[in-house]
Amino acid sequence: PMSEPASKFDADYYQRFYVDPETRAASPVEQRRLAGFIASYLKYLQLPVTRALDLGCGLGTLLREIGKQFPEAQCVGVELSPYLCETYDWQHGSVIDYADTPHDLVICSDVLGYLNKHECAAAIKNLGRLCDGALYLAVITTEDLEICDPEHTDMDQQARPYRWYAQQLAPHFTAIGGGLFLRKPLAVPLWRMEQP
Repeated sequence: PMSEPASKFDADYYQRFYVDPETRAASPVEQRRLAGFIASYLKYLQLPVTRALDLGCGLGTLLREIGKQFPEAQCVGVELSPYLCETYDWQHGSVIDYADTPHDLVICSDVLGYLNKHECAAAIKNLGRLCDGALYLAVITTEDLEICDPEHTDMDQQARPYRWYAQQLAPHFTAIGGGLFLRKPLAVPLWRMEQP
């Protein structure tokens, strides 16, 4: 179980941060651009995506856009929210202990900030187990607090320094920029300048 109760993620939460144009964190247009970026980078690296997993998929906008970019891919959405699982028929599960065979692309966007430090470290290890290609990871860090918009960001999260995340990710992943990470050992050659 996460430190943030699943009941927090109800219809009102998703109305505010996902649906209402006045308060949502990202628009469908932004999600489409993000999917295009992820897909373009992975296609450039010639990393095939036949299985994509979105842990904490929300309404599924990003996952659906990834599906359009990789039409042959099997796309799986996982959610902790009982409301979303019932509404969208997502698989119920947590990033901390969700179990499945590895995927070519794993997405974990705006989930880890709801976990305490122990849970978050366990979740990152699980991401390493679930990913055998690329990981897209988005999470608010302490460095982001001065630039994020509190009207469009759920500030009820635990912000940790980027350095802490980098240390947790390093045994499993190599950063390639834009929130993308490749699973170690690298399946493709990567120039040093392609690594931040």
